[in-house]
Amino acid sequence: MKSENQTGAVEFLLLGLSDDPELQPLLFGLFLSMYLVTVLGNLLIILAICSNSHLRTPMYFFLSNLPFTDICFSTSTVPRMLVNIQRQSKIISYAGCLTQVCFVLVFAGVENFLHAAMTYDRYVVICHPLRYSVIMNTCLCIPLILLSLTISIVDGLLHSLMVLGLSFCTELEVPHFFCELDQVIKLACSDTLLNNILVYVVTSMLGGVPLLGIIYSYIKIVSPILRISSSGGKNKAFSTCGSHLSVVSLFYGTAFGVYISSAFTDSTRKTAIASLMYTVVPQMLNPFIYSLRNRDMKEALRKLIRTSPFL
Repeated sequence: MKSENQTGAVEFLLLGLSDDPELQPLLFGLFLSMYLVTVLGNLLIILAICSNSHLRTPMYFFLSNLPFTDICFSTSTVPRMLVNIQRQSKIISYAGCLTQVCFVLVFAGVENFLHAAMTYDRYVVICHPLRYSVIMNTCLCIPLILLSLTISIVDGLLHSLMVLGLSFCTELEVPHFFCELDQVIKLACSDTLLNNILVYVVTSMLGGVPLLGIIYSYIKIVSPILRISSSGGKNKAFSTCGSHLSVVSLFYGTAFGVYISSAFTDSTRKTAIASLMYTVVPQMLNPFIYSLRNRDMKEALRKLIRTSPFL
């Protein structure tokens, strides 16, 4: 097959979720609604935290960064799909596809690290409550965010540069609604061994280490909670972690679902639908989980709605 090597002529086709023309208006309306809910819901969480002085704690500092990351994560994939549906075109340029790969990796990485940092915060507040203000201070929280962002940017750029060195064939159909790294690598005509090794190594390190830290932290959290004699104390302790645990389960559960479905099914459409579950759905549901399960967030949202002339 004739190959192209990093030229402006290279274009990818995002096959999306369906080829049925009658379903396109429905898909456009559905994803536009989901995107608007994601943006507005997460903005409300950010405004509620920033406007309430009682929520200026490490826990809510991390929580205010999570909605911003969710908005950016969804923005890196959904608007492009909406434009393609509206224009009735599946084409995305080589540069556009590479840029999308980079941004998806960056924001997915930041969200992964944020979940680990928030879990550590919950571990300290429950297992070391007397030392909480000493351990979780500004000198730790801000560098953690900056370090997470730096590592994620380096990861995204590294994978993008590796893809930049590949040659691509004429059949460049991506069976997703966005340029996913794994699917883009599969389209290359040149040797992709180094790319695949890099994906496995980086995923194991940047994905596995935070996940193991989250699991270990929650194992350590459960032990002191179970030793609490009063049921009220247990409920209060569990409610402290309930919202975050739900969000973490949703994020990692949907991500694992994608890889399991891609390993056991040959249907590219089913894989695309599974990818939707970790790139769009968690980001939309996170504001509802935190606002419905967190008493402080409920109160902050009520105050925001009462005082805002626009809400």
